[in-house]
Amino acid sequence: MKCIIITIFSLIILVVLGGLLFIYSGSYDSRYEKITPPDKSVLTNPKTLRVGFDHYNEMCIVCHGAPGIEPGEARAGLNPKPPILARIAKKMPERELFWVIKHGIKMTGMPAWGPTHSDDKIWAMVAFVKTLPGMTPTQYKALQAQAGTDKSDHHHHD
Repeated sequence: MKCIIITIFSLIILVVLGGLLFIYSGSYDSRYEKITPPDKSVLTNPKTLRVGFDHYNEMCIVCHGAPGIEPGEARAGLNPKPPILARIAKKMPERELFWVIKHGIKMTGMPAWGPTHSDDKIWAMVAFVKTLPGMTPTQYKALQAQAGTDKSDHHHHD
């Protein structure tokens, strides 16, 4: 009897491990396969990138940093640590970035932005994140300065 239980248990473990290996091998990519990125012209459009920057600068920089900008103190207390996107975004496919931003990552500090942001806004964030690895601290600071002036411009329309 004991032998049968051990055999069944071993089989269950093998099936689970086999399934996990299959999923992580990349042959099974269920999460991303149904995601269709917008046209390249949309993802490289300055307006799209601008929307992406605004959201990134407001919501993401505290945990993920930016060129020349260290993440905030919250990152130090998170486990696992959020990746520095300027370093790793190059390796991440656009569809994967979209999925992670939209759905978050369970049991980590990464929230799902899908409930509060349209797919268009999420694609704008993806487009912007993909530009981070090639960006200098000076370029990022310039975007922030631009955003600052844009915001103050809106207040002077009376």
